[in-house]
Amino acid sequence: MKQTVIVLGSTGSIGRQTLDVLEMHRDRFTLLGISANRDSDVLRAEAAAWNPRYVACREKADPAAYPAGTELICGEDASERLAAIACDTLVLAISGFAALKPLLSAIPNGGRIAIANKESLVCGGDLVKTALKKHGATLVPIDSEQSALFQCLQNGRKSEVRRLILTASGGPFFRRSRAELEHVTLADVLRHPTWNMGRKITLDSATLFNKGLEIIEAARLFDFGADEIGVLIHPQSIVHSMVEYCDGSVIANLAVPDMRLPIQYALTYPERIASPAQPLDLAAAHDLEFYAADPERFTALRLAYDALRTEGGCPIVYNGANEQAAELYFANKIGFTDIERCVEAALDAYVPHPMETTEAIRDADETARAFVRSYAERIKE
Repeated sequence: MKQTVIVLGSTGSIGRQTLDVLEMHRDRFTLLGISANRDSDVLRAEAAAWNPRYVACREKADPAAYPAGTELICGEDASERLAAIACDTLVLAISGFAALKPLLSAIPNGGRIAIANKESLVCGGDLVKTALKKHGATLVPIDSEQSALFQCLQNGRKSEVRRLILTASGGPFFRRSRAELEHVTLADVLRHPTWNMGRKITLDSATLFNKGLEIIEAARLFDFGADEIGVLIHPQSIVHSMVEYCDGSVIANLAVPDMRLPIQYALTYPERIASPAQPLDLAAAHDLEFYAADPERFTALRLAYDALRTEGGCPIVYNGANEQAAELYFANKIGFTDIERCVEAALDAYVPHPMETTEAIRDADETARAFVRSYAERIKE
């Protein structure tokens, strides 16, 4: 019997690549539903190609623009309502903090959630963990680094793990001095050396806030502490992450940089099947380089470790402040290095306290964003 799949965020980079994987394996999967923020040409084209039963978008849409029999779900909570519909696998490819509510809506179904969103885990923390335990749902990561850790962890018991090692491409600037970073342009930022991603993720890769979020995400996914998670700069993006075991063995996951690989593994786990990705040719890859990621050199990493150790809403502030600073950067209201200044200032100003409800999480997020907007005005003065 075919597995049913719902893709939240189907028009984004991860969503489109998920549909590529499903296209290759139409004999195994049925696309039950798709969602996007707006009623776009891309969403309508996907609906026409796949004829899913459900299409969700925040904007009001014309039913006549979609295949007959399609159930349109519209409104601010459209993704949450679609996520609540039972399926074999829900792919959470919505970006940013907005993915938290759909994630919490999907968990009670008790199915598999293939998650490509860091922010919902970073911010959801104990709420997500408690809900997963209560309902028996399974999270399988899609991010290449977290998928690599997930796969490497199959080689031993948790008690045998010494540390998790995330790899980072370093973005386009890791060899530049702090002084040089003051003058990088948006065009420079969006010129990622390895991956083709949306501009927010590309910016986060350049600042290394993407890796900071992954440190916190790995702690949430695999239940390890800050001191058990390390980062190495690996410009070639061939080794996606590693796990060091207590006997000194290091198990690494190597593959061509193609997001369709971890997407497919999340859909088929624990089975492996042929994928649309090219095989890895190690002879052609030549040198594989690794460099220490100094948290004092890379401010985003230092702040992530501090937020994870402190908890009490600090990871939420870390994420919310970064999201707001990124918006201001894209609007040309702050400079590149101002992003980390904004986040550090927001964390310094925040008083940690328990995050026991979605309202508390939302308040911490909104507090961080409001602080950054105010702080950015002071930067300009």
